[in-house]
Parts: sequence; C-alpha cells; structure tokens
Amino acid sequence: MFMKNRHNLRPGGQGLQERHNSVNISSMNGRSFCSDQRGSTNILLIPLILAGVILVAAIAFGAWAFSGREDYRTNVATKIAAAVTIAKQDEDIAKDKEHAEADKQPLRPYKGAEQYGGVQVLFPKTWSAYVADSGPSNQPVDGYFHPNIVPNISDRDSAFALRVQVINRSYASAITGMNSLVATKKVTAVPYAFPKVPSVVGTKFDGAIMSGRNITGSLVIIPIRDKTLEVWTESPLYVADFNSYILPNITFSP
Repeated sequence: MFMKNRHNLRPGGQGLQERHNSVNISSMNGRSFCSDQRGSTNILLIPLILAGVILVAAIAFGAWAFSGREDYRTNVATKIAAAVTIAKQDEDIAKDKEHAEADKQPLRPYKGAEQYGGVQVLFPKTWSAYVADSGPSNQPVDGYFHPNIVPNISDRDSAFALRVQVINRSYASAITGMNSLVATKKVTAVPYAFPKVPSVVGTKFDGAIMSGRNITGSLVIIPIRDKTLEVWTESPLYVADFNSYILPNITFSP
C-alpha cells in the first residue's frame, strides 16, 4: 500500500513541475511584451517631437508673415508716398544737372595778345573773367575765371575755377618748381599736349598743386615760345569742367 501511494504521487509532482515551467514561460513572455511596448513608445516619440517642432515653426512663420502683411497694409500709403518723393527728388537733381550743363553753352572766348602767343581759352558762359594781359614783364598774362562773379583776387583763400598765366620763364624752370611735389607724391605728373595743339608737349599735374596752400586741383604747364603757359583749376569742384570744356578748347601760336 505504501508503494502504491508513492506511485500515485509522481503524477502530481510532474504536474507541479509543469505548472512551474508554465509560470516561468508566462513571466518571460510578459517581460518581452513590456520591452516591446517601451521600444515602440520610444520610436513613436521621435515623429511626435518632430511634428511639434514643425508646428511651432509654422506658427512662428505665420505670425511673422501676418505681422508683415498688416504692417504693409497699414503703412502702404506712407511708403508709396515716400518712394514717390525720393524718385521725384532724384529726377529734379538730374534735371538740374542737365540744365546747369546746358546753361554753360555756348562757350565764351578769351584771346590774348599775339606777342604772348595769342592764347585763346573757351569757358562756360555762366562764368565771369578777369584778365590782366598787360601786366608786369615777368607775368604778361594773368587770368581769373569763376562761375557768376570772380572772387577777390587778392584773397589767398579764394579758390578759382580757372587760372591762366603766361609767365616770362622757361619751361624747364617752371617744371623744376614742381619737382619737390612730385618727389613727395603730393602730385602725379604725366606728359600732356592740348588736343588742338598736339605738336607742343608739356606736363599735367594732379593733386596738391600749390606748395604752401591747401589747394587740390589740376595744372598743365606748356612751353610757348620763350615763355611758359600755365593753366589750372584750384578746386576739385571744377576738375570735371576743366577736363571737359577748358583743356580741349585751348589754342595758341607755338
């Protein structure tokens, strides 16, 4: 009987082992399921975060665009009026320049005595001239030209639009006086001939052409027989006229 009971207990023990194994498998499956859930949750968070960032950016852009549109709608009339005013001012400035250039024509002539080379200068008709052509022997021609009214010729602070001199010095002597300015690079120097008298070559200087005076301009020195012709402007304001009207129209008898 005892042996029978032992035999009967074995199936029960086997069932207990099976239940234990079943519990272990269930626990493992439960852990695996939880791990899969966490992995899926982490993967889903990435697109949600990106979607949130895109949404915030879209809202910010929309607010900026709306603000710009409202500003344009509110101030469009003012902005258009300001743009029209600026365009009108630019147009007026351009027209004033055109009229000023037109008013300079036709050019007016000055011609000196033949004994001093018969120098002829054409200058804008809106300029005035004062020329002493019977001056001292060392400076037989001394001319001053300036828009409207010629300033005081005795005032060293006056800066003239155009100066013309025939001096009783050799060309070599006149050029020597400019060497120090060239050496210190206060002026540049290039060979030059008046377009209407191309056979006589002198020198053109640009920069601080007056030693001891705060004058920036352009100066041409040309030999004329046994004398020297000097033509210059004493202000950057008149360099354009000097190059456009004066130099192309100077003539003399070599």
